[in-house]
Amino acid sequence: MQNYLLKNCFVVNEGSISSNDVLILNGRIEKIAASIEFGSNVTEINAEGKYLFPGVIDDQVHFREPGLTHKANIYTEAKAAVAGGVTSFMEMPNTIPNALNLELLEDKYRIAAQTSLANYSFYMGTSNQSADDTLKANLHKNDICGIKIFMGASTGNMLVDNYNTLDKVFRESELLIATHCESETIIKENYERIKAEKGELTAADHPLIRNVDGCYESSLMAIQIARQYNTRLHILHISTAKELELFGNMMPLKEKRITSEVCVHHLHFTADDYATLGYQIKCNPAIKAKENKEALWKALLDDRLDVIATDHAPHTWEEKQGAYEQTHAGLPLVQHPLLIMLHYYQQGMISLEKIAEKMSHAVATCFQIKERGFIREGYHADLVLVDLNQSSTVNKENILYKCGWSPFEGFTFPASITHTFVSGQLVYKNGQFDESQKGQRLKFER
Repeated sequence: MQNYLLKNCFVVNEGSISSNDVLILNGRIEKIAASIEFGSNVTEINAEGKYLFPGVIDDQVHFREPGLTHKANIYTEAKAAVAGGVTSFMEMPNTIPNALNLELLEDKYRIAAQTSLANYSFYMGTSNQSADDTLKANLHKNDICGIKIFMGASTGNMLVDNYNTLDKVFRESELLIATHCESETIIKENYERIKAEKGELTAADHPLIRNVDGCYESSLMAIQIARQYNTRLHILHISTAKELELFGNMMPLKEKRITSEVCVHHLHFTADDYATLGYQIKCNPAIKAKENKEALWKALLDDRLDVIATDHAPHTWEEKQGAYEQTHAGLPLVQHPLLIMLHYYQQGMISLEKIAEKMSHAVATCFQIKERGFIREGYHADLVLVDLNQSSTVNKENILYKCGWSPFEGFTFPASITHTFVSGQLVYKNGQFDESQKGQRLKFER
């Protein structure tokens, strides 16, 4: 493994920015100091004027392998991720077959070990019929990021709407439970009513069908069950102002039993954008009216919302066309989350320190990830160098997703990712990749 010495970078870490050198030896951060001199067996990188962030940890992605590889696979999406500064990901179980037991889950880990440039973990899935298989994950709680429960419809047989199943998994799980919270009953009622009124639906109807009440009622149910059993609950992709009433910020993150995630598209887009982007931004839960975006930003900054993720969910361009009922929900995002947040830094809405906290530190804390998520001596060298003086524009030529499109096509970000280190390996440098070493399986301290 090659060793590196980063000279004169601005280190963004744990609430401060400092000018330092960083020495990477054997895949780990060996030393952080104002000035480091080392022998000839390191590659020196002049990072003067650049900002060094801990690698982004995305706790919610859909990389579509196995079973849906016509639109994405672990190799292509992990490659896009590292180009965007995402050094670790946690991937969802709604592939085909659904990852509902340890054997199917380990199949995904084997694929990642062979193909992923980023570090990886995979959620165990559950269904109304598979609670016993799901809970076998307790035997591997230091090797699996968590259990995913879809309390809203998903690929295959993964909607969990049987209260006895929910009760059992919440009661017996020793792992973090991550939930997609939307009420199927409310969604169906809204769909039937609006369909009867309008006949043909449009993208703008999506937030009316998958509305605020549908999210709130489901999140409230999850929290009530979690409180009953003191379950470690993490609610994904909060999208409404009303749901924020359910979360507090009065205790340190590591002491919270119930935490929350916000995704970059809910921080960026509003329902007004359906007029220009249409089904490109159709996703579940839906992007909603602008007052929700404003409330999400406020809650992110005051720590009611704990982490930022993408819910990267690629579909082919063809799958995003057609009538409301046929167009797929989800959008590709994992190549650009850090750039999106740096855009808002330039807009004066968030600090660099807060970006590092919400995209790296807090994710590591929430999931109890071992020796990652911070720029600390002895930790794995998952690092990202950012140039805030070099803009980058999204176009067809530099989109790395297998689906080949992005809702940000044509958008110019006010920064660029120049270097990405994964476990000490310089996997991405100014548009070029070194694929000689793959990412590592994430470990958890539980």
